[in-house]
Amino acid sequence: MKIHDLSLPIFPGMVVWPDSLQVAFNRSADMERGDAVTVSELSLGAHTGTHLDAPLHFVRGGAGVDSLSLTDLCGPATVRHALAAPALTAAVFDSLNVSAGTKRLIIRTRNSELWAGDVREFKTDYVAVTPDGAQWLVDHGIKVIGVDYLSVAIYADPITPHNILLKAGIIPLEGLNLSNIAEGNYTLYCLPLKLMGADGAPARTILVEAD
Repeated sequence: MKIHDLSLPIFPGMVVWPDSLQVAFNRSADMERGDAVTVSELSLGAHTGTHLDAPLHFVRGGAGVDSLSLTDLCGPATVRHALAAPALTAAVFDSLNVSAGTKRLIIRTRNSELWAGDVREFKTDYVAVTPDGAQWLVDHGIKVIGVDYLSVAIYADPITPHNILLKAGIIPLEGLNLSNIAEGNYTLYCLPLKLMGADGAPARTILVEAD
């Protein structure tokens, strides 16, 4: 079995959504200062790095992260490349030949080059899902959509795609590093922090392929 870790490292100075809380580490105890142990404190937003959105993020009264089913977040997944696409539209999804019955769809775009190049400046021209692309995902029974930048929705319209997806119970998995991931079928394991009543959470996310 081969494991691919799709998770972004979390560290001060990493790229975050504009106006979001910056990541901060603080050592409240440190053996290098003579303390008996080393203890770290962490400050970050719920949508930092590789993370997922719960319906509560855009749906009033929607489910929080702690209510999400791990059965939906873990299982067979399909990776498709859309390396030349400027946006993930319905037409682009149609062109990817996604098999009927696919529940977990992960799309690699040119965004992953940013992670490979350690680009820490936020880019507004990232590739993401348009409103008609979001409706395509609903119509085709997708349960989890994975993307390789910090939002599933295009920068010009962050609200509409989220509303379409989350109202339909589709979970966006955002901030994946897919720079070394080939097209194909895998097993996805996405384990978000179990934050009670939270609208999102960082998630250690891997793909597993059989030898």
